[in-house]
Amino acid sequence: MSLAIRLNEPTVLASMQGLDDDVDLPLAATEAAEPVIVQSLPEGARLLDYEIIGLIGEGGFGIVYLAYDALLERHIAIKEYMPTTLASRASGSQAVVIKSERHAESFHVGLRSFINEARLLERFDHPSLVKVLHFWEANGTAYMAMPFYEGHTLAQVLETMGRAPVEAEILAWLRPLLQALTVLHAARCFHRDIAPDNILLTPDGPLLLDFGAARRVVLDRADTPTVVFKPGYAPIEQYGEMQELKQGAWTDLYALAAVVYAAVTGRPPIPAVERWVDDTLLPLSEVAQGGYSPPFLATIDAALALKPVDRPATAADFLARLDAVEDAPRMLEAIPEVPEGVAVPALLAVPEPVSEPVVAAVAPVAPPLITDPPSLGTIAQPWERRSRLPLYALLALLLVLGAWGLTALRNRAPAVDAPAERPAATASSPTPAPEAAPVQASAPAPIPPPPMPQMAPVPKAVARGPATAPAVVRPPAPARDAVAPSSTRAAPEAAPSRTADVRQRCGEIIQRASIEPLRSGEAAFLKRECRQ
Repeated sequence: MSLAIRLNEPTVLASMQGLDDDVDLPLAATEAAEPVIVQSLPEGARLLDYEIIGLIGEGGFGIVYLAYDALLERHIAIKEYMPTTLASRASGSQAVVIKSERHAESFHVGLRSFINEARLLERFDHPSLVKVLHFWEANGTAYMAMPFYEGHTLAQVLETMGRAPVEAEILAWLRPLLQALTVLHAARCFHRDIAPDNILLTPDGPLLLDFGAARRVVLDRADTPTVVFKPGYAPIEQYGEMQELKQGAWTDLYALAAVVYAAVTGRPPIPAVERWVDDTLLPLSEVAQGGYSPPFLATIDAALALKPVDRPATAADFLARLDAVEDAPRMLEAIPEVPEGVAVPALLAVPEPVSEPVVAAVAPVAPPLITDPPSLGTIAQPWERRSRLPLYALLALLLVLGAWGLTALRNRAPAVDAPAERPAATASSPTPAPEAAPVQASAPAPIPPPPMPQMAPVPKAVARGPATAPAVVRPPAPARDAVAPSSTRAAPEAAPSRTADVRQRCGEIIQRASIEPLRSGEAAFLKRECRQ
């Protein structure tokens, strides 16, 4: 099945030598299939104004030829609709005949799908989508002419690289393909078979190949339904239409993210039907940590979510996340470096004392109203003005009590240092303690202490104490870490409760899902009974 899908591509290679190599593989894999070889048109045959030069590829549902356009003097590729299970070439003729009357309906349904696909592709004009130049019906079948694309499939390139591609190399073909899917999905058309061997890397950029609409229609109508996708790249909704798992743009996004996963790790993800039972797929953010930027890996992991609702909904959404990945380094480079100093981290670490430096900074603005140049005494003047009120009160008290009152007040001065509010003020600004003694003697009344910190706008001293405050945020992290092991240990405990019959049926369903769609109720059974 994978052979048929591989050969159904409208691919062309860089040279005739490459074309010969590409054809030798399918012929060697189908040595016993003699009739398949003679199905192709001979060299020199003419189709309209096109002359057949050779064979590019041949599969179970179509044949791709290299041809020459004599009118425009250029090479092109021609794809012929030829489902070998339903029809064959008439002896000594270009005509295609249906093998049996019971195959007629399936053949014609596939033919209509082939033409509709050609008509759809002819409407698109995107460099990463195959461009159909012309399509027509003749010889009892249909054809579509396409440009002669030079290049190799992504599967071939990855195999010969000998290493994983770097992030920039991946983005070079991932971004254009997402743009192509945006155009494709806008017409409510979905590829449903994206894989490394369906992506052609050309000098002009990547190209999405092999929509295979006719193949899917024919197989859907077959007596025995056959899976027409590649298990490692197909999401769970392609294993069988389920009410809660509909196909859509997110289906192609999963497959494209799976291509990236395979490019990075060297193997495709675990088949989605196995993940549906027990999702043991390691995310790229863990497998490729350190080799790629974390936002890039997180974007691919999101598109590989098992449930469609957890994936990006559209190709445009996927592209927006990639744009954010590429913009992040530029944003970081645009941020100016913070000059050395303690003031900035102090304000960040201790938000409450911010008002104090502001007051201290505003105070020097007042001197322009004063005619004389400011001096040390002038800078301290605002504090002195606030302390005169108690002095006036003290003066009135002295007039009433006389010399005895003054002596008594001085004797009570040490008792004024005892209130609890004072240590709080001195703790934030220990340096002005020597100057504070005269003021404390003149302040028996409950006057608030805020003026004292204004005399010592020393942000360094304030910041060093709470500078380690961010460390307090770390304790919640172990709490989350402690929960994860408990959940992972609890998962295997449910396994012993499975009976042998349930295990056997689970295995049979998963194995059969690789060759045919899930039957009614099997998806629910896997989800309900087969989870580990």
